[in-house]
Amino acid sequence: MESIEVLGVRVDSATYQDLLERVDAFVASRQPHQIVTLNPEMLVMAHDNPDFRRILNAADLNVADGVGLILAARWLRRPLPERVTGSDGIYRLAAYCAQRGYRPFFLGAAPGVAEIVAQRLTAAFPGLEVAGTYAGSPREDEAEEIIARVRATRPDLLLVAYGVPAEEQWIARHRDRLGVPVMIGVGGAFDFVAGVTRRAPVWMRRVGLEWLHRLIQEPWRWRRQLALPRFVALVFRQKFARRRRR
Repeated sequence: MESIEVLGVRVDSATYQDLLERVDAFVASRQPHQIVTLNPEMLVMAHDNPDFRRILNAADLNVADGVGLILAARWLRRPLPERVTGSDGIYRLAAYCAQRGYRPFFLGAAPGVAEIVAQRLTAAFPGLEVAGTYAGSPREDEAEEIIARVRATRPDLLLVAYGVPAEEQWIARHRDRLGVPVMIGVGGAFDFVAGVTRRAPVWMRRVGLEWLHRLIQEPWRWRRQLALPRFVALVFRQKFARRRRR
């Protein structure tokens, strides 16, 4: 698969169909694989944190979640085919699991949320069998219990909702012990499915204003949103650094 580099992080040129095809291949292998849904905030974190950058670049598939990443790729003249978001992807994955007989495990979010996610997705996609649910936390003193819970159910996919960057770091630390072929950090997707948080209207998503809707609902996120103008500045610097090297 072709890829581009944005702020030192590999971004794969993947579509939703590519994602599902990779899931098939990863499940068939029964070996551990990490999939990351990238957004601008994560790339700014990776720019500042070499250890996090190494985790992202070591992932088996990095898809472009944030609209800012799609726009940055166009500006760098390396356009990506489409956004592949955790919020929409969770429904596509659930439908695909129901079709293929794959069993997902939902890990993370607040207590009780993963259970609601499982109920709603099994109702929406007949035939979906959920391997298990658990809230837990990314704290290391809980890791052994969580690993034991997951291994006992033998899921095909593990969807983790601990938030960025905790979920990516947690998966990277424990991927070889979990016994799951596909592991994906899905951020706030559980909250959207469970109705804890309302998603932005479709028109806001289309014009790239989903971040504004989230900020209105959760004003405490304003500090995190400061990553967006910094992302623009860093991509601007990357573009013109390349021009100077030519």
